[in-house]
Amino acid sequence: MNDIILVAINSRYTHTSLGLRYLYANLGDLQPQTEILEFVINENIQPIAEKIIAKNPKIVGIGVYIWNAIDVQSLIEIIKKVLPNTKIVLGGPEVSHQPFRVNFDLADFIIHGEGEISFYNLCYDILAQKTLPQKMIAPLMPSLKKIKLPYTYYSPHDIAHRYIYVESSRGCPFKCEFCLSAIDKKVRNFDMDRLLEEFEILWQKGARNFKFIDRTFNLNIALANRLIDFFLSKEDKYMLHFEVIPDYFPDLLKERLVKFPAGALQLEIGIQTLNEKILYNINRKMDLVKVKENIKFLENYTSAHLHLDLIVGLPEESLDSFAQNLNHLKQITNSEIQIGILKKLSGTTMARHDVKHGMIYSDKPPYDILQNNLISFLELQKMKRFARFWDLTYNSGNFYQTVSQIWDDDKVFEGFYKFSEWIYGQTESTWQISLNRLSELIFNYLTLEMKKDKTKIADLIIADIIKINGRKIPGFLRDYASSIPDLRAKKMQKQHKRQILRS
Repeated sequence: MNDIILVAINSRYTHTSLGLRYLYANLGDLQPQTEILEFVINENIQPIAEKIIAKNPKIVGIGVYIWNAIDVQSLIEIIKKVLPNTKIVLGGPEVSHQPFRVNFDLADFIIHGEGEISFYNLCYDILAQKTLPQKMIAPLMPSLKKIKLPYTYYSPHDIAHRYIYVESSRGCPFKCEFCLSAIDKKVRNFDMDRLLEEFEILWQKGARNFKFIDRTFNLNIALANRLIDFFLSKEDKYMLHFEVIPDYFPDLLKERLVKFPAGALQLEIGIQTLNEKILYNINRKMDLVKVKENIKFLENYTSAHLHLDLIVGLPEESLDSFAQNLNHLKQITNSEIQIGILKKLSGTTMARHDVKHGMIYSDKPPYDILQNNLISFLELQKMKRFARFWDLTYNSGNFYQTVSQIWDDDKVFEGFYKFSEWIYGQTESTWQISLNRLSELIFNYLTLEMKKDKTKIADLIIADIIKINGRKIPGFLRDYASSIPDLRAKKMQKQHKRQILRS
């Protein structure tokens, strides 16, 4: 029977909890009596509680994030009713900053900030029946040179079927007001020799899918290049994911990025807005000239799969300004553009804009904006649907050639906005729309509403769909297509799905 149970409720099965593995790695003599249990959001809470309660633990540690806060609240209610003497310890971003907008009163202890040292100390005191600290445990920033790394604790099953989350640094030097990373003003780097030794062990175990959670991977070019060189020296196929600073790509970095083969590199690039006035308002410093130059370089000279972010609802940014952002960004890239809705996270300084700009947010996760003085509640609801349909059609790559037929020239926002309104009128939903149904809706919109040639659109949709092996051509298209491809000779692709579709 384990005295300590570490619980993760991840947003997807393919995700793993790096944070809990850090806690486990640093439990020292308490590790033999500790176990990690991982679940997925939207599972029934009672069976999750059952698996925890069956072990009759003395301590339950739970990582709390924006995506699982409501589930965690329900889980601790059940555990406390059945095992009232079990100590529940919460940690993670959602409980590291007040005010808490989800009620966690039933938790016995809440650890703010990084928990590797604090969690061990607390568990030791509980099990030794020592005098315990107050409920709220202040942040204790550990030395990254001294804490134990967690990568040994990825199982063979994790390596074979799930993302391997890793990090080479913590913190962010920038002060973007919407982001929790801005709170950690100093960037701390892990010892690179030690880190590469751990990555080599992971590699020898078969790990080929590394997702770095660093907020500013390319801030320290010397360290970034060492990591890149490690992977470029490997012959097997692999996939790396980095979040990068958009306006900082020195030549030494560019020289390496062009060497990655197709399917090996994904770069997440936070743009958020191209409006200089809005950037200034939210304390985000960015050289827009260099940003555009770097995006063009990455698009034209590397095989990297790019994922760029824009935000709807930033203080003082109108819908017209957002439209200009999307239109301009689409002119310089054919890569994914993730459209996010502004969220107000505890710990950030976004509250300073509330009165001046009429910022009103939901009190429930994900704390998204409901309206401001430039965008009404009704318009924001439309933009949330816009973002969802954009993801289904453009970002997914399922309609990579076809989707550009929805807009004319550089009027991307205007054209897609009309489509979003139309398709929602047909479905009254943004979820559970099958690929065949979506294909038919796009075909109908383009041919009936926009009066485009049915054969041309049918051929485009078919060409898009059959990029993925095993897909069937929607039956309704056979009456309009100029020809039907023979799918029997099609070979299985090895790349990531979205990279195949956007090629």
